Order: sequence, then C-alpha cells, then structure tokens
Amino acid sequence: MGTELLTIGAFAKASRLSPKALRLYDELGLLPPARVDPVTGYRRYAPEQVERARLVAWLRRLGMPLAHIRHVCSLDAGAAAGEIRAFWARAEADTAARRDLAAFLVDHLTRRDPAMSSTAPPLSMRYAAASDTGLVRESNQDTAYAGSNLLAVADGFGAGGAPASAAAVASLRRLETDGVPADGLLNVLADAVEEAQRAVYEAVGTGSAPQEAGTTLTAMLWTGSQLGLVHVGDSRVYLLRDGELFQITHDHTVVQSMVDEGRITPEEAASHPQRSLLVRALGRGADATAEMRLQDARPGDRYLLCSDGLSTVVPGDGIRRVLAAPGEPGQAVRELVALANGSGGPDNVSCVVADVVPGV
Repeated sequence: MGTELLTIGAFAKASRLSPKALRLYDELGLLPPARVDPVTGYRRYAPEQVERARLVAWLRRLGMPLAHIRHVCSLDAGAAAGEIRAFWARAEADTAARRDLAAFLVDHLTRRDPAMSSTAPPLSMRYAAASDTGLVRESNQDTAYAGSNLLAVADGFGAGGAPASAAAVASLRRLETDGVPADGLLNVLADAVEEAQRAVYEAVGTGSAPQEAGTTLTAMLWTGSQLGLVHVGDSRVYLLRDGELFQITHDHTVVQSMVDEGRITPEEAASHPQRSLLVRALGRGADATAEMRLQDARPGDRYLLCSDGLSTVVPGDGIRRVLAAPGEPGQAVRELVALANGSGGPDNVSCVVADVVPGV
C-alpha cells in the first residue's frame, strides 16, 4: 500500500502555507500536488512534499520573487544555499542604499529648518588635479578636474572612451558658475547624473561601436560646508581624516558584487581576471544608477578622487602615506601618479586631491 496523500487542508497546516497560496503555486508550476482528482479537481499532496513547501514558505518570507524561488528549489542543497546567500547580500545592499538615501533626506530637511541652522565657521578648499597616460596605454581616456565647486574623475572605456569621459565631466562644469545650493543638493545631484548620461550618449553616438563605449563618473560638489557625492563605476573617493584613510565609495564591478555576495574574498578579487568589468557606467545600454551621498566636511579633511589606474596598483597603505604627508594638494597628486607609474603604470591614472581648510 502506498503512502497516504494529504488533503490540501492538512498539507497547508503542515507546510505553513495557506490553501490559496498552494493553489497559486500549483498554477505557477512551483509546487504541483501529487494528485488532482479528475472529477472534483481536489488536490492531494505527498508527505515528502512538505519539506519543499516549507522552503518555499521561508523564501517568501525573505521576500524572494516566485521565479527566483522556482530556480532555488531546482538546485541541490549546496547550490541553493549559495543562491540564498547571494540574494540576501543583494537585498542588504539595496537596503543600505535606501538607508543612505533616507539619511540624506533627513539631513537635507534638517538643514532647511531655521531652528537647526548651522553656526559652523566658513570653510574653503584647496585642490589640484592630474591625469597621466601611464606607461602601457597609447592614449589617455581619463578626465580629471578640480575647481572651486567641482571635483571630478571619469575613466572612459571602449573606442569612444576619451570623448565619453570628457563629456561627462564637461556636463558638470556649469556648476562652477551656477553654484550648488545646499538646500537643493539632492536634486542637483540627480540632475547632474542625467545631464552627464545625455552628454555621454551624444559623445559616443557616432562612434563605430557606441554600445561598447562609456565612462565611469565620480564627482563631488562643494556647497561651502558639505560635499555632495555622485558615483557611477569603479573610480573611487578616499577620505583622510585624523590620519585614517577611508574609502567612501563602493566599486560597481562584477567582482565587487561577487565579494558582496560572499562568492569570493577581497584577496581573490584583487587578482580576479574580471576585476575591471563594470556593472554600472554611463553609456548606451549601461546601468547608470548613481550612488549619491552627502558628506560633512571638517577642517583638516583631505579627499582623493582617483581612477582605478591608481587604486588597482597602489595599496591603501601607500595611498595613505602620500596623503598624510605634509604638502599641498599638487604635491600629493604628483606623488600618487608617480607611485602608479612606479608600479608599472599599466593604465591611465587620474587623481584629484582637495583639502578642506578654514576660510571664507
């Protein structure tokens, strides 16, 4: 005699899924019953289906889409665990991005409250920028810029990489004359990304392979007391504060996504053959979703914006040592470029260094 089948009510109780959910999952092919009565249409389930049903229930509680659940349920236990780990890493990254945006909005609205107006002394910036072809590449596809309101680095790629990076940075140059209102910074940042994307489209649209050309863009907009960050790609921003070096951007690369999902270690990422493959960029067909952040400035802060031509060949300790040494931003920029070239100079290298100082 075979194993007795469970009614839909008994199976719903055992699996912690409602009969309504079970009927939906049957229609979707996710959890078909063991038997359907041809006359009444009544569903019956095998006891051994309970484990799969409970997994479906738990994955739904995680917020996993049904199509993804179907894929996970088709895998063996080890592979399924890896998929769940990767899904949750992406969910945490999305939550972190929303948390940053929420903090940005709270800070933005607080500063608009007259009762919370800042009495901090005025600040200004000293800055320098440099871009170098390096020792291997035939041309320079990077663009670096530093001005009173704008700091920017863009790293172009593809046949139209040079005009793409130049166009992205040029599109932001109007902020030097228009200024950056502190109470509208979020909208300014969002508009800046859209304008940069349009400028890149126009710059690469006539090339031989426009879909393969584009650029990263990492820029900071100065309001006089704060820096608004816009970041797409794998160029970086570092902050030296009180002698400690912090990377305040997140690389938008395939390899960094693999690190975030726990598939490889940071040490493995450093030598991974796909470490420069971008998941976000400005260009045709690319995901141009920008990271945006508000950064409070303090006297004594030193910021570095750089292309990956520096960060992939010069370790963090070397970068920190140069930034922490006494000297003007121009000297630090020259030394960082020299360090990159001293490590083989395999790529174009661009650096912007800015010091926050007391002033009007």
